[in-house]
Amino acid sequence: MTINRLNAFSQAPKPFIVRTRPQPARRDFRGVASLLACLLLGITLGCDRKEAESTAMPPEVLVAEVIQKDVPIYGEWVGTTVGYVDAQIRARIQGYLISRHYTEGSVVKTNDLLFKIDPRPYKASLDQAKAELARAEAAYKKSQLDVKRNTPLAAEGAISQKELDDALQASAANLASVASARAKLENAQLNLNWTSVTSPINGIAGIATAQIGDLIVENTLMTTVSQVNPIKVQFPISEQEYLKLANRIEKISNQPGVRAPNEHRLELILADGSVYPHKGRAVLADRQVDIKTGTITIVSYFPNPTNFLRPGLFAKVRASIETRNEGLLVQQRAVQELQGTFQVAVIENGNTVAIRTVSPGPRIGSLWLINDGLKPGETVIVEGFLKVREGMVVTPKTAPDEPQPESESSPTPLPAT
Repeated sequence: MTINRLNAFSQAPKPFIVRTRPQPARRDFRGVASLLACLLLGITLGCDRKEAESTAMPPEVLVAEVIQKDVPIYGEWVGTTVGYVDAQIRARIQGYLISRHYTEGSVVKTNDLLFKIDPRPYKASLDQAKAELARAEAAYKKSQLDVKRNTPLAAEGAISQKELDDALQASAANLASVASARAKLENAQLNLNWTSVTSPINGIAGIATAQIGDLIVENTLMTTVSQVNPIKVQFPISEQEYLKLANRIEKISNQPGVRAPNEHRLELILADGSVYPHKGRAVLADRQVDIKTGTITIVSYFPNPTNFLRPGLFAKVRASIETRNEGLLVQQRAVQELQGTFQVAVIENGNTVAIRTVSPGPRIGSLWLINDGLKPGETVIVEGFLKVREGMVVTPKTAPDEPQPESESSPTPLPAT
């Protein structure tokens, strides 16, 4: 039976197995087709843009010619006005303040009465000193009579020489008492005079710091009187500037009366931008350089006939420190600054644009002095710089002239009063 089963199993039909052959992966050409389409579109647009640019009109720009002329270079420093003389009015005695005799902020003259301190105690001291002087003088006169009387008696032997010597010593002592009493009288008179506080100079009297009824002690600050014509202006300059101008400053200090016309003329620019109408002059430099700031103080004087300038004002002092011969100037708006680099757009042959890097100097009004990068007679773009590039053809139009001040030193002068 076992053999029959084996035969039956061997004769049973075998299952059908389908074998598949691996098919190659299909390639997706859709991405490649899209890329090719974009490239063709870009080429088409680029050609259209170039064709549009070739047919478009060149952009219009405003241009101006580079100016060549002698340019004065100015230096500016921040200064402070100070009174020519600032007299602090202080009490010399002690007493109660009983009156004020001036208007605060007004002009006073020398010996004008400013304050009055109660004089009664000092009047009493003066009277006492006069009495002591009279007593000392009387004692001195008596001692003189004694000497005159005893001298012949001592010669005749009627009195001893000691008595005559005592009379002489008493006379000398009484003479010294007279001198002491006279000195006390003078001191009492001074104290009485100092009860009237007067101005030592002509000037402007400030606000009173002592009020009526106050107990004034010796050396109390009562007010300040400032002489402001001329007014003193102090300003610091750097050590480098001092070394550059040392010869001129030395000439000013040593020969203040000898100077060329308009030399060392200083201008004062006030806080509102106006220029003081009167010119000033530097008179001296401080004795040393401040080691903390590296600056040295220069003192200058400015006329102030109307007392317009007052002490304590901050102002700019400006002076011509050199002249740049045949300097090149362009309008400030023609210079573009980018990350510390300064550029201008120059119009060359065929109205093509050339972008140049320049080295600018100081600003002169609305113009800018160019140290390097430009040549005389060249034309630069003053408006439209941002819409041009290197090699572009443009249509230049002359920019209108900008209004210039009559003088760089006096853009907004104050009226002289």
